[in-house]
Amino acid sequence: MRIVTWNINGIRTFRGGIKKALDSLNADIICVQETKVTRDLLDERTAIVEGYNSYFSFSRGRSGYSGVATYCKDSATPFAAEEGLTGLLTNHEGAVGRYGDQDEFCSEELQLLDNEGRAIITQHRVMCQDKEQTITVINVYCPRADPEKPERKQFKLQFYKLLQRRAEALLKDGSHVIVLGDVNTSHRPIDHCDPCDSDDFEENPGRKWLNGFLHGVRQEEERNEEKHDEESEVTSADPKNGHGKFVDTFRFFHPTRTSAFTCWSTLTGARQTNYGTRIDYIFADCQLTKEQFVAADIMPEVEGSDHCPVWGQLSCSFLPSTKPPPLCTRYLPEFAGKQQKLSRFFAKVDQKPCPSEHREALPGSQEEEERRENLNPSGAVSISGKKRLMVSDSVVPKGKKTKTVKTSSKPQGSLLSFFKPKLTNLPSTEAPVRDCENTLGLEVIPSQNPQNASIPREDVASVSELVPEETAPVFDGQPQLCTNSATDENEKRLMTKSLTPQPTVEHSAAKKGTSLGFWKSVLHGPPPPPSCKVHGEPCVLRTVKKEGPNMGKQFFVCARPQGHASNPDARCNFFAWVDKGK
Repeated sequence: MRIVTWNINGIRTFRGGIKKALDSLNADIICVQETKVTRDLLDERTAIVEGYNSYFSFSRGRSGYSGVATYCKDSATPFAAEEGLTGLLTNHEGAVGRYGDQDEFCSEELQLLDNEGRAIITQHRVMCQDKEQTITVINVYCPRADPEKPERKQFKLQFYKLLQRRAEALLKDGSHVIVLGDVNTSHRPIDHCDPCDSDDFEENPGRKWLNGFLHGVRQEEERNEEKHDEESEVTSADPKNGHGKFVDTFRFFHPTRTSAFTCWSTLTGARQTNYGTRIDYIFADCQLTKEQFVAADIMPEVEGSDHCPVWGQLSCSFLPSTKPPPLCTRYLPEFAGKQQKLSRFFAKVDQKPCPSEHREALPGSQEEEERRENLNPSGAVSISGKKRLMVSDSVVPKGKKTKTVKTSSKPQGSLLSFFKPKLTNLPSTEAPVRDCENTLGLEVIPSQNPQNASIPREDVASVSELVPEETAPVFDGQPQLCTNSATDENEKRLMTKSLTPQPTVEHSAAKKGTSLGFWKSVLHGPPPPPSCKVHGEPCVLRTVKKEGPNMGKQFFVCARPQGHASNPDARCNFFAWVDKGK
């Protein structure tokens, strides 16, 4: 069996398709951290992948934050699964159980520790040396201690403590335990690109916790011992001696490998110079590491995130469960067909027309009014308008605001009309319109109320229906618009004016050049970058985003990626503030 852990820095890392990405990792169990997806944003393509069953834990306080997920091949289906470490999020059968001693945590603290979606636990049956055993996989994304938020440092230590309680309780119950994921602490100086940068490296509380959690922590001079001695240390794990009960599987197989990092800063391009840290681990209990693990390594060649995957290989084989546990995402109501989605309410539904015999006739007075409106639409404008307003008001429920749309008799112009030269001193076309109306035999009734001067489209349509087709003037067998001498003169003037060349282009170009020169004199733009002293290359402009007296200030640094001071290809120490006076 093969397991993989990877901080993907967002589920969108799998741009080429999530199934393709999972298959490329070639693992039976794939644990991912920092999915940055909440349940309302989880789509079916991500939740249900062919050939896998998945289990998600979501952040309940912030959107686009934290989150972990475990994908198991159908051949490695667990028989139990659970979200979180405390048991407070478990309200179904098929939970893992065994929570350990939680007396030192208050109920509010336990709820906060499980509120950010940082743990998923799956339990599997395996066949090891012709003997059926149980392996519990704890997928965790441990909190980061933000230097600007002291309370997060305590939160991180409490999460570590709760994780250890749960893992040791499961181990005590007889199950093998694997703890894997982003622990957010580099253990030894060999796991850090520049440990000398911190004066109290060994005094870090997270590293002290790892010293107590892991077994067989050796000093620098003991790392060249033979593997035989190393294995004997693993077998002689004794909790009474103060040693931890878990082993860093990567260091078990590669105790002296340097520059084996799993996380790099994307802001400084540190991956190009391999200037990073190793904070992603696969921890396993001592017996399982000695008897079943055959290999473990990192995969720095896999890109797509600021972390790289870590894998481990075991000699035992899975005994898959016939049915996934209830926590599996395929059982969620939104994916199981038990809950309608919001998009369902916007789908077009075919409605069967009601039979005509069931239609109730309108009251006589209302039908009579409709006949009057059809016979004399122009005179019924005010009455029908009031009636429509009364009907629309009665439909709207009380207490709800309705959006009023202002209507205008003028059609809405296009955007290009704002850039065309305006036509002025044009003769009025009111007279030709009146002549056209008189030709058609229509009588225009002036409106008493200027607000109701515009006739609705329904009424205009009814007017056109009253006009017989024979009354339209026909010339040469083709229907023509009603014209007179005034309109012909207008058309000639417009055509003559449009054909006359106008010096608008040169004028606009000169005006544009003047305004461009003005803005260049006011806004100087960013200053030209200086060259760094070591490489002689143009620097890059940065802005201080950390809160403090320098927040918002800009500065220049070397454009090369960050790296160790001894690396000539890495960034030099050039630094210069931007002089705002220039």
